[in-house]
Amino acid sequence: MALTPVEIRHIQLKRGLFGYRKASVHRMMDDIADSFETVWRERSQLVERVDELETEVSRHVELEGLLRSTLVSAERASQDLKEAARRESDVIVAEANAEARKLLRDAITEKESLMGDVRRVQALLRSALAVVDETPVEAAGTGRAPEQPEEQPSGWTMEQRGPQAAPVALPSAGEEPEGIRKLAG
Repeated sequence: MALTPVEIRHIQLKRGLFGYRKASVHRMMDDIADSFETVWRERSQLVERVDELETEVSRHVELEGLLRSTLVSAERASQDLKEAARRESDVIVAEANAEARKLLRDAITEKESLMGDVRRVQALLRSALAVVDETPVEAAGTGRAPEQPEEQPSGWTMEQRGPQAAPVALPSAGEEPEGIRKLAG
């Protein structure tokens, strides 16, 4: 049984002939020593527990610091990855735009080349038609010149002139039509 300081102060020891009775004083001293021993034991246990808790708190503080630094590192890495992905996407878009511009330039060049070929073929066809229109062809078996076809608007192709126009063979690449050879020759 632990005695409180107030209880110890209010203890009334029995008096004897020459002072306090020894038995009662010794019993009280034993009770006070037992109480003091219990308090010291509890105090020692509490000090150990406080040390354990302080160690645990310091470990948690260190862990919290590590978690904070890890979180900051993860956020920084995330930002770096986002920035790298954005830069890479910008490069990809720029390359795609450059490729699209190149394809467009190539297509325009090809179109201009084809349009030049079309104009050259049209000029050859016009000159061949002019040669055909100027050359009198006798009608089969009659001995007279064929009838002149109606005037067609300029710029019409042979299909548009109708069935009375004579077919003209298109020259292959690098060849001149016969009518042009006759004119040149």
